Amino acid sequence: MITFDPLWDTLKKRGISQYQLIKEYNISTGALDRLRKNGNVTMNTLNDLCQKLQCDVEDVISFVPDFTTKTK
Repeated sequence: MITFDPLWDTLKKRGISQYQLIKEYNISTGALDRLRKNGNVTMNTLNDLCQKLQCDVEDVISFVPDFTTKTK
């Protein structure tokens, strides 16, 4: 499962609010909603976040394996 928990930790550490992401960093409300819900975002959105926050992708997104799904 992909999660954006690192993004919220990064924002908290830097004192950046979700309102600031929209108004000062020009992240769309739609993208922010998808991030909140761990939904699908484009690579462009991830790139924009990393560029604007001057951070690595690991500071925005992480992968958490789902061990409950069975593989063939």
